[in-house]
Amino acid sequence: MSGYAGVEFPSIDSLDWDELEAATKDIMSAARENKVWVLLGSTHRLSKHKPHNSIYVINPRGKIVDRYDKRFCTGLAGKRPTMDLSHYSPGNRAVTFRVKGVTCGLLICYDYRFPELYREYKQLGVDVMFQSFHNARHTVVEDQQYNIWKTIVPATMSCRAAENHFWVSANNSTTRPSRWGSFAVRPDGQVVGKLPLHKPGALITDMVLDPSYFDAPGPWRESAIKGQLHSGKVVADPRSTDVSCL
Repeated sequence: MSGYAGVEFPSIDSLDWDELEAATKDIMSAARENKVWVLLGSTHRLSKHKPHNSIYVINPRGKIVDRYDKRFCTGLAGKRPTMDLSHYSPGNRAVTFRVKGVTCGLLICYDYRFPELYREYKQLGVDVMFQSFHNARHTVVEDQQYNIWKTIVPATMSCRAAENHFWVSANNSTTRPSRWGSFAVRPDGQVVGKLPLHKPGALITDMVLDPSYFDAPGPWRESAIKGQLHSGKVVADPRSTDVSCL
């Protein structure tokens, strides 16, 4: 809703907070009138610090019931802040909400690079992950325009869905130069719907919570989360511990 500081406008100083608040209230009213849940990407103002890059959770009564703040803002650790960290303060908590008994979780963009966040949500009982993106930048490699997100984002989302056995809704901005269209992923890792590039649209996905979806790591997921990083029973055998033998 607010646009992305450093991309669509130079800095937070350029953001019209009154206009943003009015537009947000319009969305809240529309949610109430249509009796739908809304996840609204926006900027959340703080009193003395840089704002959060956020998702507001708006319920069918038009109320903000929670807010997720992007935890991993892009930048260089221990050095002068760049990119996200020049404009935003990172958040520090997971956010879940329930819709008709289905537990949902939220992440934003660069968060997807950290599998630990998805494991955290798995342990919180999440069935559906809503992962928002803003595909705003490109990387210059050997003097040519190149963007790895086109490959790595869909592959990573399929992996995150399959390793945790939950649905993923991965929505992207439609503003050029987006490299991939919004899509959904089943708990077995299969992409089941995708929107075209650079065209506004709606993707409707029937997210059936079916335990029969293939779950390769399922038998060992809980023990792995608890720190047992092997399957079965470890044997006590001298030829196992002797790494020099043939």
